[in-house]
Amino acid sequence: MRLEELSSVLVEQTIIDSNYLKREVIVDVYLPKDITNPSAFSLLVLNDGQNLVEMPFADMLNALLMSNQISPLLCIGVHCGNNRIDEYGTAHTLDFAGRGIKAEAYQQFLIYELLPFVHTQYAVEHFQQKAIAGFSMGGLSAFDTVWNHPDIFSVAGVFSGSLWWRIKDLHDGYQDDKHRIIHQRIRKEVYSPGKRFYFTTGSLDETADRNKNGIIDSIDDTMDLITELEGIGYKNEKDIRYINDENGRHDVATWAKALPQFLLWYAPLITERTFI
Repeated sequence: MRLEELSSVLVEQTIIDSNYLKREVIVDVYLPKDITNPSAFSLLVLNDGQNLVEMPFADMLNALLMSNQISPLLCIGVHCGNNRIDEYGTAHTLDFAGRGIKAEAYQQFLIYELLPFVHTQYAVEHFQQKAIAGFSMGGLSAFDTVWNHPDIFSVAGVFSGSLWWRIKDLHDGYQDDKHRIIHQRIRKEVYSPGKRFYFTTGSLDETADRNKNGIIDSIDDTMDLITELEGIGYKNEKDIRYINDENGRHDVATWAKALPQFLLWYAPLITERTFI
């Protein structure tokens, strides 16, 4: 079903009947127009695709393509299901409340159902690079997906990511350096070249401050994860970009404001890339 047609972008919506998720998944496809060589495309998958219309993402992407600021970019907005917090957790570790039980199935949907659909439906044999991005819990999911499938996705965009995801409740002996799931995962890993990470936070994301250091948790959690990545060899600015919006909130308007800079960072207009 065609949703919208702009000068440089065609927006289509379809439904994939997922065996992994046991539900119908609505996906919005943002397809660059007038591209003679589909192999020039990079791919961006966006969690919480239902929010992209509100941004509006199509206009944003259209403007960047029209002005030749980014390379051809095929984008897929994946609408979340009713069990969002279970699908967007970490694939191999549940949180303290047992949430995230469908996270592995969600990542299998992406790899084994969504990507084959895109390759077949849009006749793209190779993408120059592949990224996945998301907001809040969707940002946690994006990071976890890249880490679990580096042979598929090389870039994660994490907007106000729920990096607090933990195995112990705050009132059950929780400690920052032991119980945040994604931080512990990275601490035990080794450097894998080729991955890049883009983080944003907003100073008004929340008011919670677990350790009473005067810095809200979303910023602390993000900066601590960057420290863990640096500890295993990733380089700030080269492999990692972090931007905090002093006026940013935990909402769609803030993420819409941040997305164009991410797109410019991820897919700047250049002439050569390596197929992955």
